[in-house]
Amino acid sequence: MLEQKIESILLFKNEPVTLAELSKILNVPRENLQFAISNLQKKYENSGIVIITDGENYSLGTHPDNSELIEEIQKEELNRDIGRAGLETLAIILYRGPVSRREIDYIRGVNSSFILRSLLIRGLVERTDIPGERSYSYKPTLKLLEHLGVSRREDLPEYGAAEKKVEEFIQSGIDGEKDD
Repeated sequence: MLEQKIESILLFKNEPVTLAELSKILNVPRENLQFAISNLQKKYENSGIVIITDGENYSLGTHPDNSELIEEIQKEELNRDIGRAGLETLAIILYRGPVSRREIDYIRGVNSSFILRSLLIRGLVERTDIPGERSYSYKPTLKLLEHLGVSRREDLPEYGAAEKKVEEFIQSGIDGEKDD
């Protein structure tokens, strides 16, 4: 069913998806997608989930009636430590950024969507469009660099060595794929 596929894609991507991208992935005309999305919006009318759109981009979100609850949960989340996964992701962005989520996932070996969301909410990283692609890259914010006491990334401890190690790791994966 088309509606189920759209739901799965929006949940998996965890970021806005364009109609053009959905059309390409599902090999379905845009008109059919708009009809299916309209059906989903009706399905979610009495749900805690909504489809958020600006007319071209679509993503799953929480129902506006639950905004106070979500704000409370968000405050709790911001008061927690970012943890090891957050530190790993932050280090990759600091030493490698701007870097795509796909590259971060590859380096870490796991999906980093929720960690990136947490870092974005905290204002530690920012997301920018990748020219010519339908994805984003992540880079450290000026606020983060200021907090770390550096005026530029190159002033981070062991910056050159860390950058080289990450590049070697990525290259070893690329070379390994060529051998397959």
